[in-house]
Amino acid sequence: MSSIPILEARQAQIHQKGTQPFEMDCGKHSLAGSVSQRACVFCGSRVVLYPIADALHLIHGPIGCAAYTWDIRGALSSGPELHRMSFSTDLREKDVIFGGEKKLAAALGELIDQYRPKAAFVYATCIVGIIGDDVAAVCRKVEQEKGIPVLPVHSEGFKGTKKDGYKAACDALFKLVGTGSTADIAPVSINILGEFNIGGEAWIIKKYYEQMGVQVVSIMTGDGRVDQVARSHGAALNVVQCSGALTFLAEMMKAKYGTPYMRVSYFGIDDMAKALYDVAEHFNAAPEVMARTRAIVRREVETIMPELNRIKCDLYGKRAAIYVGGAFKAFSLIKALRYLGMTVVLVGSQTGNESDYATLQDMCDDGTVILDDANPLELSKYIIEKKADLFIGGVKERPIAFKMGIGFCDHNHERKIPLAGFEGMLHFAREVHNSVTSPVWQFAPARAAVLESKKEVAR
Repeated sequence: MSSIPILEARQAQIHQKGTQPFEMDCGKHSLAGSVSQRACVFCGSRVVLYPIADALHLIHGPIGCAAYTWDIRGALSSGPELHRMSFSTDLREKDVIFGGEKKLAAALGELIDQYRPKAAFVYATCIVGIIGDDVAAVCRKVEQEKGIPVLPVHSEGFKGTKKDGYKAACDALFKLVGTGSTADIAPVSINILGEFNIGGEAWIIKKYYEQMGVQVVSIMTGDGRVDQVARSHGAALNVVQCSGALTFLAEMMKAKYGTPYMRVSYFGIDDMAKALYDVAEHFNAAPEVMARTRAIVRREVETIMPELNRIKCDLYGKRAAIYVGGAFKAFSLIKALRYLGMTVVLVGSQTGNESDYATLQDMCDDGTVILDDANPLELSKYIIEKKADLFIGGVKERPIAFKMGIGFCDHNHERKIPLAGFEGMLHFAREVHNSVTSPVWQFAPARAAVLESKKEVAR
């Protein structure tokens, strides 16, 4: 739709498969003025560390930063819920002029005395980086006084992209790793990295592994606990679900403790099964693990298949657009949508790298639009041009979908329904089906012309 322009400086980050040589420009700062859907460094660190439920999370900065990231994930806890409290030093003009270190120290002392957390994370925001508060020094002093780990998170929002926030979070987490006892950890054991227990997904995944006979030492960070992170270096394998967020930590643990890691995905039937089989294969010295894994996969697939096949009949030929944080998730979504008979016409991510986009190009059909670090105008343009029936994204993409008059599936932080695992695939199919086939879209003005054109083609 030519009436929606694309900024010239963004051209290298947008490609349509089959129309030009593919060379994605990615991993760069968002273009000024493009109103990127991507979050800042501070937000990236928060989404990683937030689900640690027995830790104190204090934001050193203006109150707006705390409001922006309050309860940022649908991360459930099986016990403490301190993570759901949003604490801020609420820096004002006077603090900017004279410094906020005393205010930070006072806030930490008061909160630790009141809530008795296992550890405290202190997030540095943009203004802290500008005025030069020595957050690390304050944390060291309070740690000595209170006797718990007090960890600075160097997440000033202006100094990079959301992925730099992941790195800042992993740097803070790594200071906890190796400080706990490994006495009762079995040889067949793993850490689950990059799983955030959105809607209870970590519990589903943990159940599969335990039924296989694999001990789960820690989950980082869904339903996480400080003590579990502290002893995580004793696990035999790290299993990394989110390709961007926790790979940094897996690399650091491999370098220091020799812990191997593998990348997996828990979304969709094929990838979920592969995640279990890959772990079982890693522990091939215990063949009973693989035997149990085969039985689990067979049982779970047989349970969900009848309803999935019924849903597939209604969704066949529908078109989907995907825009998510990590590209690795997009791989699984493409497979899952194809299984449901749908075509992916647009796919993009906030933090994908060159290798990720090369994989997306191989996976996508000719004509699919592939884009990095998109903005609302670009997403709207291609949703219209490609006549999408469904948009899969997060809270920022929801208004775009509804304004365009198409169905929406929340596959990001805020959802309350688990979409990982075999049962998650069924939840995903139901949500897609309910959204795409809803009769409400016939009343959306932006959608009327598209629906009419499809009827003409059908005739």
